[in-house]
Amino acid sequence: MADIKYYDVILKPVVTERSMAGMGEKKYTFLVHPDATKNQIKEAVEKMFPGTEVAQVNTMNCEGKNKRRGMVYGKTAQTKKAIVKLTEGSKDIELFAGI
Repeated sequence: MADIKYYDVILKPVVTERSMAGMGEKKYTFLVHPDATKNQIKEAVEKMFPGTEVAQVNTMNCEGKNKRRGMVYGKTAQTKKAIVKLTEGSKDIELFAGI
């Protein structure tokens, strides 16, 4: 496994109806580096967003979709999503505050 720094772990937030509904329970969804572990994701969230404390991290690997262009078949890139649950006393992530 490659040496991944904490600022390379979180790629971007996932903004969907389901992820926005989870914010009420202090659950935030991110696209993360495919090789990142749960401990690395926890460390990255706590360092990137000061005042947050992570209680739990759930990850899921999403396979690429089959795509076709003319006679050529291929696949889109594989992704990894992480659902991060914060503790009750933790600060909210301000990235999602304006949405």
